[in-house]
Amino acid sequence: QVQLVESGGGLVQAGGSLTLSCAASGRTFGGFVMGWFRQAPGKGREFVSGISWTGGRTSYSDYVKGRFTISRDNAKNTVYLQMNNLKPEDTAVYYCTADRGVVVSTSEGDYDYWGQGTQVTVSS
Repeated sequence: QVQLVESGGGLVQAGGSLTLSCAASGRTFGGFVMGWFRQAPGKGREFVSGISWTGGRTSYSDYVKGRFTISRDNAKNTVYLQMNNLKPEDTAVYYCTADRGVVVSTSEGDYDYWGQGTQVTVSS
């Protein structure tokens, strides 16, 4: 079992930046693909970014490519999402997730563990 706890969400003006963190515990962190999804009010959960367990492969949705950066520190069992040039449409609850596979999937169903989420609100 893996427990995931997100932090770093909040309220920011458009054009601003936030860094989300996700601390993992319970099992060997280094063996998991890690990802971030988000869910805006009235919408389904969508893929934001993912990173392989070595950090050598990353994936981003087209909506965030060039603005968000995912990284991980396996020694600290933590994955990060640096979000720059935030837009009001980035407003959502952001979820950290872990996958026991080796491929960085964009599919919600491929991920095995989920955090409770952290709210990000971007004002215009």
